[in-house]
Amino acid sequence: MDTGDFRGFNVTMRDQGIAWFQFTTPERLNGMTMTIKRDLVEAATQAQMDNAVRVLVFTGSGRAFCAGDDLKGYRGAEIPGSPLVPDIVHGHDSGIGTYNALRTISQRVNTVVRGLDKLTIAAINGVAIQTGFSLALACDFRIAARGARMGSATLRFGLLPDEGGQYLLVQLLGVAKTIEFLMKKKIVQAEEALELGLVNEVVEPDQLEAATMDLATELANGPQVSMRLLKRSVYNAAEMSWEQSLDEIAAKTGISDHHPDSREGVGAFREKRQPKFNAWLE
Repeated sequence: MDTGDFRGFNVTMRDQGIAWFQFTTPERLNGMTMTIKRDLVEAATQAQMDNAVRVLVFTGSGRAFCAGDDLKGYRGAEIPGSPLVPDIVHGHDSGIGTYNALRTISQRVNTVVRGLDKLTIAAINGVAIQTGFSLALACDFRIAARGARMGSATLRFGLLPDEGGQYLLVQLLGVAKTIEFLMKKKIVQAEEALELGLVNEVVEPDQLEAATMDLATELANGPQVSMRLLKRSVYNAAEMSWEQSLDEIAAKTGISDHHPDSREGVGAFREKRQPKFNAWLE
């Protein structure tokens, strides 16, 4: 996949196939624009198709992870960095324009991140609001720095969590708590987010990168094929019947049981040693 400085974020490849995405407009609290979103979709798609990538990490710079949409940036502000895709005229100039812009661009970011077979981590270094909050929720793991704040709070402006935040919150909180969270326009501190189950771990700010890398490395060293199949199976199970979920995971097991990683795992168990997975990637 392409690495380097793109519009609103950069991508670097770290050891063990960890693709590190960092938002790079701290002066705008890493606010999103249509341009940034389209480049993010392209970069994430490249990561999905690149065997060298095992885990994706998303994080911010400065005081924010991502504080929502950069409304000024929507008016044509120049975002430095190399473009990954051409500019496009976006809607929001009418009802149908807003519908199309949401479905085609804004919601596509979370759809692509949520749909990645590879595991994802949001390292929430600061404020994560609206667009940033839903992106973090779309990831598989969330580690927050102490002092980070997060929420949707769109109703403060009479707006809706239109990028899928309501769906992701229901899966994490359930219906009743999601209604309370959204209707009361909550923005919670990292510790309360941990209590609610919105994040997996809270660490000191100066430990965020190290804690994230520890988790990313652990995930990257695991059996990638089985982990990717299992990730998809878990998300599918949330929306399937019992019988459907059994059939679905049986089909995936037909792949994992006959993969070299399973032979390595069984062999390592018998020989009482640590398995060395992912030889197929080397």
